[in-house]
This record gives sequence, C-alpha cells and structure tokens, in this order.
Amino acid sequence: MSEAAGTRMYREAAAAPEAVREQLLANATRIERLAQRLRATPPRALVTCARGSSDHAATFARYLIETRLGLLTSSASPSVSSVYDARPDLAGTVMLAISQSGTSPDLLATVSTARAAGARIVALVNAESSPLAQLADDVIPLCAGPERSIAATKSYITSLSAIVHLVASWSRDAALSAALQQAPQLLTHAWELDWSAGVEHLLAANNLYVVGRGLGLAIAQEAALKFKETCALHAEAVSAAELRHGPMALVGVGFPLLIFTQNDASRAGVTQLAGELAARGADVLLAGTSAAGATVLPTQEAHPVIEPLLFAQSFYRLANALSLARGGDPDRPPHLNKVTETV
Repeated sequence: MSEAAGTRMYREAAAAPEAVREQLLANATRIERLAQRLRATPPRALVTCARGSSDHAATFARYLIETRLGLLTSSASPSVSSVYDARPDLAGTVMLAISQSGTSPDLLATVSTARAAGARIVALVNAESSPLAQLADDVIPLCAGPERSIAATKSYITSLSAIVHLVASWSRDAALSAALQQAPQLLTHAWELDWSAGVEHLLAANNLYVVGRGLGLAIAQEAALKFKETCALHAEAVSAAELRHGPMALVGVGFPLLIFTQNDASRAGVTQLAGELAARGADVLLAGTSAAGATVLPTQEAHPVIEPLLFAQSFYRLANALSLARGGDPDRPPHLNKVTETV
C-alpha cells in the first residue's frame, strides 16, 4: 500500500509489535502469579466490562476463556450499575475490566459495584495510575505507551495479547504460550502484507458487512468500528452463523463483505459461506482462507489464537489507507474524542 505514513494512526499501529514484545517481558511474573491464584481459587464465572475497542477485546476474551478454560463468561452492561443502580450478585466471580484510559464513569461505576458485590477485579489498562487501576485487585498493564490518535490500534492489539498471556498461563497451555512469544515477529510481518485490494474494492462503498466467527468475531467488530470512525463508511459486524439468518437478505450483487477466518474449527463453515456469497455476486474480501470468486487478502499463518491479532494488524494499515483515499483524517474523526466518558 502506498499510503502516507505520516498519520498518528499509522505510526501507532506500526508500533504494536514492539509494544507486545515489551508487554510480554514486563508482565511475565505478574501474570504467572495471578494465574496461580486463579487456579488455587477458581471463580464460578468471569464477567467482562469494557467499551468500544476494549469491548471487542472482551469478545475475544469470552471465546478464549470459554473454549480454553470451560469457564462461563458474560459481558456486563455498565448501565445496570451506572443508570439503573442495580446490584447483581457477583460473589465468587472475577470481573475482567479492559480500558485504555481507565477513566470512563460508567466503567468505574460498574467495577465499584462489582467489587462491593464480591467480585475480584482484574484490570487490563494502559494508564497504570488511572482510577480503574486503583480499584483493581490485580492490574495487568497493557504497555502500549502513549496513543494519541482517536483510533485505538496498538492498545487493542496489546489488550488481545494480554488476554492470551493470561489464559495461556492460567490454563498451563505451553503451545499457546510458545506461540504468543512469536507474536511480535509475526505482527511485524502482518503489517507489511499488501491489503491494497481492500482500498480498491471499498473506495466508493457506502455499506458493508464485516464477518467473523469465534475469536474472529472480535476482529470483525473492531474492523467495523474502524470503518465507521476513520473512513466514514457504515459497517456492521456479523457472526458468520447469524449472517445466514436475516442479514443475508441484504446481500446482493456487488454488496461488499470483509470476512475473517482463523484456522480453527470455524474455518470450514466460514470458507463455505464466503464461496456461496461470491457465487451470488457479492464483493467478498477474504482473509485467512480462499474461496472461488473471492478476493483473497494475504495473511500470515500462525497458531489459531494468534491469527486474529495478525488480522487486526494488517487491517489497521488498510483502514488508514482507505481513510486517506476517501479524503478523511484517521487521526481526527468528526465528533469524537480520545477518551469517551459515558455515564
């Protein structure tokens, strides 16, 4: 891709591999101690709490925790505490709160209520001196460093890597731990892959679906948000399974879709879906596999848990390039601030 490298979004996303490398070193002892405590006193459930890109990381956490640890995981609705002042019984649970800034009032209200209700608070946060970090029983620093572009990039990647680090240690999954150690190098390669075909196909688009399943759904959610906030392009994240229901009615000739599929048990079904959509004339961009009639975006093979991180890294460069090509500024989308303080 020949886009200018002068945007903050570009520079910050390009720095994700080094941020992950530093995070793995900085958090090794901290995460192992937390994993030991979680194994010694297993929670009855885990609840995530996050907004925006961090909530997409929470989707990734839910799939990873339920498939690797068999632990029921649910997403907290902050308005339950911040608006309705309800008090769910969270005794014996862990709340995983994910945030770049750690300052949003509704997130803090939810965490405070959960702590009072008996939850152990584990915070994944970039700002280590933030109010969220002060509320937490355990803090896992994201180590993303300063991120000034409105669009979160390296803080999202480091959220995913911190989640993988925690789950790999908690489950004593040596293969996943080894794969994570390779992530910085693989992220660097993913950044260099040519996704310029995506710019060509989406330059004049008005709407699209972004599709994933399992761990890949978290990347679809993140990509859909980035299309909206950086490219002024309406995008909806859809599960590959859910797309076969009502959303399929919109997919006609020329309708654009960006589909992600990591190399796990979900890939065969997603690949079949991509082929069916291309056969009916949809404009399918496909990352992670190939299908007749689809435009294949190059990807780096890796452990299936690591592949979604690599998809996100390649996508961020595409989003930056597409934003500029459509006349936008990915660093300063209209009507948005870096820290969104919802109540």
